[in-house]
Amino acid sequence: MLLLSKKQDWFGNTRGDILAGLVVALALIPEAIAFSIIAGVDPKVGLYASFCIAVTTAIVGGRPGMISAATGAMVLLMVTLVKDHGLQYLLATTLLTGIFQIIAGYLSLGSLMRFVSRSVVTGFVNALAILIFIAQLPELTNVTWHVYAMTASGLGIIYLFPYLPLIGKSIPSPLVCIVLLTGIALMLKLDIRTVGDMGQLPDTLPVFLWPDVPFNLHTLQIILPYALPLAVVGLLESLMTATIVDDLTDTDSDKNRECKGQGIANIGAGLLGGMAGCAMIGQSVINIKSGGRGRLSTLLAGSFLLIMVVFLDDWIKQIPMAALVAVMIMVSIGTFSWGSLRDLKAHPLSSNVVMIMTVMVVVWTHNLALGVFVGVLLASLFFANKISRYMLVESELDEQNDIRTYRIVGQVFFSSADKFIAAFDFKEAVEKVVIDLTHAHFWDITAVSSLDKVVIKLRRQGADVELIGLNKASSTIIDSFAVHDKPEEIEKIIGGH
Repeated sequence: MLLLSKKQDWFGNTRGDILAGLVVALALIPEAIAFSIIAGVDPKVGLYASFCIAVTTAIVGGRPGMISAATGAMVLLMVTLVKDHGLQYLLATTLLTGIFQIIAGYLSLGSLMRFVSRSVVTGFVNALAILIFIAQLPELTNVTWHVYAMTASGLGIIYLFPYLPLIGKSIPSPLVCIVLLTGIALMLKLDIRTVGDMGQLPDTLPVFLWPDVPFNLHTLQIILPYALPLAVVGLLESLMTATIVDDLTDTDSDKNRECKGQGIANIGAGLLGGMAGCAMIGQSVINIKSGGRGRLSTLLAGSFLLIMVVFLDDWIKQIPMAALVAVMIMVSIGTFSWGSLRDLKAHPLSSNVVMIMTVMVVVWTHNLALGVFVGVLLASLFFANKISRYMLVESELDEQNDIRTYRIVGQVFFSSADKFIAAFDFKEAVEKVVIDLTHAHFWDITAVSSLDKVVIKLRRQGADVELIGLNKASSTIIDSFAVHDKPEEIEKIIGGH
């Protein structure tokens, strides 16, 4: 059964994976070069990294069909390091980033994705779609009309080619777009920007390269502040992308294996002279839209990339950037969740706020991790506020026996603790107060502290206080942290110690 599953992962969609891998490789080249330039390193650093990370995650990653390579989100964190300390320290940082990610995998931190709400994921996707589109604008600014015509033609080919009979569904339209526009540009000798204008392509295969830095505490102090955020951003983007690809393909993936896979890939990249990278939502969407589903598409994307830049560089240099811009605009349009705009009326206000704030923070800061953090924080606050409303306190007075009974229903925690205290009448003079907690649950020390305040205040009024109906979990936390039945602790509180 395991063998069949492995075979399906690798060879269940061979033809689609081969063609999709070719399309992705062509789209990876200019991005890898651009990211290298942004980071301030030679283009081969980004290209070697993209090759190594794609091939490695194809083998050891947890999500078939997902593309990992050098990415913009990671590059932005490297700029200062390269500027201040140079390439060798970047390679050492890449190794440490990989180690942190492998540790995260063994600590099962990939499981934390269940705390990321659908609204945050939607906001992340929409923000990334906007960033992908914005990234294409420099290629469409201050250019001749030929560029606009080529880009428009490319989009026309991408969206109309699939409607052609027989061949429309068998060949990925992005690949057709790149080949046709390259042929047209060469035939008409158009003076437009090409891949070759992005930077010098490497002419040799990558070789093993141990970072030339002293392995001591001083080096660790330099690279640690960069490696930690790189590891976090890399895992966050990879796990978010895996979730999106899960939805696109209606399949599940192993998030903890993905953490380990990304870590191994980054260690490999660092040892081959490449920078740290992670999953790329744009390229992953290109892969899926082009028919890629298995691990073979990711493996071939990395392999084709290296073969093309090293052995077919004369041809690759001729590809017009307008063709690749058209492909990336298609990715932007396909990535954006257009249904989320329609759902703004139907979804709760809190969900809409979380989604919109995630988009705004990511687009404004270009920091995916910060945007997701803000989204998760807001979603948590809204959830805590909503749950706190479902706590109810009922009371009745047994006048004959002079007993007041309070029945607590719901969750008592930091958000509902004040409401819990406010439900009691501390001025009422009764002989006994019974607090029925059968249908209540105490979650944290704030809840326990609120119970202490209630019991101590009631006893100060001369009432005999009895707690009944505590469930086992609530009883455990109350026994551990409550002070209302510990005279010595009460003395400390009263005495101000």
